[in-house]
Amino acid sequence: MTTIDALLAIHPGEAPAIGGPGRDWLDYDGLRALTGRVRADLRAAGVGPSDRVAIVLPNGAAMATTFVTVAQAACTAPLNPAYREDEFAFYLDDLKAKAIILEAGYDGPALAAARRFGLTVLRLAEDASVAGVFSLTAEGAVTPVEGDLPGAEDVALILHTSGTTSRPKIVPLLQSNVAASAQHIAASLSLEPGDRCLNVMPLFHIHGLVAAVSASLAAGASIFCTGGFNALNFFAMMQEARPTWYTAVPTMHQAILSRAGRNADVIAEVPLRFLRSSSASLPAQVMAALGETFGAPVVEAYGMTEAAHQMCCNPLSRQKPGAVGVAAGPRVAIADEAEDRLTEGTGEVVISGPNVTPGYEGNPEANAKAFFEADGKRWFRTGDQGAFDADGYLFLTGRLKEIINRGGEKVSPLEVDGVLMDHPAVAQCVAFACPHPKLGEEVAAAVVLREGMSADEAEIRAFARERMAAFKVPARVVILDEIPKGATGKMQRIGMAEKLGLVS
Repeated sequence: MTTIDALLAIHPGEAPAIGGPGRDWLDYDGLRALTGRVRADLRAAGVGPSDRVAIVLPNGAAMATTFVTVAQAACTAPLNPAYREDEFAFYLDDLKAKAIILEAGYDGPALAAARRFGLTVLRLAEDASVAGVFSLTAEGAVTPVEGDLPGAEDVALILHTSGTTSRPKIVPLLQSNVAASAQHIAASLSLEPGDRCLNVMPLFHIHGLVAAVSASLAAGASIFCTGGFNALNFFAMMQEARPTWYTAVPTMHQAILSRAGRNADVIAEVPLRFLRSSSASLPAQVMAALGETFGAPVVEAYGMTEAAHQMCCNPLSRQKPGAVGVAAGPRVAIADEAEDRLTEGTGEVVISGPNVTPGYEGNPEANAKAFFEADGKRWFRTGDQGAFDADGYLFLTGRLKEIINRGGEKVSPLEVDGVLMDHPAVAQCVAFACPHPKLGEEVAAAVVLREGMSADEAEIRAFARERMAAFKVPARVVILDEIPKGATGKMQRIGMAEKLGLVS
């Protein structure tokens, strides 16, 4: 199956597809009917199969169904609702969006930015009783168009890279990319129609869009869509949704763990088949605590936007703490970091497969650096450093641009994280590079302490000194109430020194 439309065409009509708090379930027949109405509404509003539709909606069932239905008629471009007007203006202009979908009554910065460029504004009115059902109404004068269903080689989803150190790059993902990745994830997790995902991931991000929503729909399973991650109501949502699994980033898992003790009754009442973690490294200590708390396998996966999310996944039958799993969809190999050739041992992780983007849009320089031909295949450089063990499990050392170069000694921030997380008082930590006048870079770390426990910088550094070589020990340990995170809940190493005022 090579399109999102084809993924949905085969499932029994009465099976539940999309749910949400306090709403009736939308079944597969209802989702297909909604898709037909949305396609008609888009064509009536002048939106054709190759036109780009920005989506700015809060998390929830309507956001999920908007993505799924619009992607079967045009090209979707979900954006973070928390952006400011100038940020929206940048992305809308960069995307060359034709239209934007906003909630009925919304009068915020996305609307102001859309009006700068004369975009067609489509207002979404959500049904009050059935999850994910909505209607679209175009504002102003529009000229209807005709158009077929998007094909396998048409762009289904456009996202930007995070752009932490440079201008964000445009990542177009084809219908075939999204469909392939959804099927890869469903297969690696053995998803079946009886499975139900509790989605807490933001739906402007590849993790939630593909791992939670698209993979579930590919398997004929169901997704209960929350309004976003909230540790305070997670277990209430779990009780209402009755999920068999959920997927999240490590910081979310840690927040869930912190409230698990007082919700042991819900955990017993709603047993999970497995838990999934992706989008950042899951500390081995957190994996062990999750497994013990929920009595279920904790599956760490490895994904990125350019791969339509998943590249590797720990099998349900055997998880290795600290590993991101075995190849789970695309081919995964190790390449020389400087030369365009595959190699053995530690090097840059590269991938090749049907889920991989054809290339960054309008950026030949980035494509020349990111893609190369070897062994008869086109490989994409992930920017991650790692190595496979004898069993084919991939262990990451870190992002190449995040590896700390301390006077020529290379330090893996993930290794430092792993040691600091063994300290009994440390709940969260992130190691990062801090500028140094003579060494170039020095190791630093930010930590959050466990509730009711205490430790100071000297104690944590002494703990580390007993367990790793002196050059790897953080020269600075900053103790915080909360570590700064990005929009998707990930702790970002690059720029952390500046955020914490450690750069003079």
